Amino acid sequence: MKILFNLFLITLLVSMPILSLATNFSETCEDGSGETGSGFGIGFGLVLEFGLYRNSCPEAESIVYSWVENAVIQDPRMAASLLRLHFHDCFGCDASVLLDDTEGLVGEKTAPPNLNSLRGFEVIDSIKADLETVCPETVSCADILAMAARDSVVVSGGPSWDVEVGRKDGRTASKQAATTSLPSPNSTVPILISIFQKLGLSQTDMVALSGAHTLGKAKCTSFTARLQPLQTGQPANHGDNLEFLESLQQLCSTVDTSVAITQLDLVTPSTFDNQYYVNLLSGEGLLPSDQALVVQDPGTREIVETYAADQTVFFEDFKNAMVKMGGITGGSEGEIRRNCRAIN
Repeated sequence: MKILFNLFLITLLVSMPILSLATNFSETCEDGSGETGSGFGIGFGLVLEFGLYRNSCPEAESIVYSWVENAVIQDPRMAASLLRLHFHDCFGCDASVLLDDTEGLVGEKTAPPNLNSLRGFEVIDSIKADLETVCPETVSCADILAMAARDSVVVSGGPSWDVEVGRKDGRTASKQAATTSLPSPNSTVPILISIFQKLGLSQTDMVALSGAHTLGKAKCTSFTARLQPLQTGQPANHGDNLEFLESLQQLCSTVDTSVAITQLDLVTPSTFDNQYYVNLLSGEGLLPSDQALVVQDPGTREIVETYAADQTVFFEDFKNAMVKMGGITGGSEGEIRRNCRAIN
């Protein structure tokens, strides 16, 4: 379900990327009331493994990679979209974000952070259909999302990592949890740190996962707060780039803000690299929650400076954070869906 990154993933995040964490980073098998089955929360009793499908479905990883590669070739934006889907499915990675609404289930697709924002569902459908032909009822939709997110990074020039698998697909979802658990594009650094720490993710993990915003686009409605300094003519955060903000204002004033979108990273929009952090130091972070990383907290700024100076360090921390985020599962009370859009 989940956090991240509408941040990251927000608009990410991605949407995103993120903030998983995202970015927009988004969404337990527990909600705030402690009731199970919502698709959010840290799961217990489920142990993930590396290489679980080597014997049961040895073609799994190559099938996922092939579909992702072809999808991104046809639509470069799809890399960010698939990465963001994983962010919005975690924390409590159980594929609940993929469920369609039914008479007895109101899913997460219509939650405000997801509605008319998440995309890439058809790619996941195609991967699942292919896998069901080769190895029926073996590979969970949640694992597909995790592998597709990794492959989206790889085909965009980013690092690869071994994905732990063995997740179960949730049998329910929570629109309310998806609405309340995703960080806002206007989230402050203390809020972001708090959200991630409650899920066992560190400040470094949060900043690293925010780097997913090196890919993807965001709507004007998600970054209007960034334009406020133009009302006074003075940088509000002692680091805003007024020329950059003026270009955003021009975009959003000439096009319907409900549909107008722009790249999260204008320099290398389709490449997974560390340019996002370079942009932040230049006052060119698109989302308020992104730019906040360099102006609201000296600790997060130091991490941003490290990543901007050394892409290798960013890649290593991002890989580790993705494994940690993906390990926050929905627990063992799930299934292997035959169709990712519906419970069996």
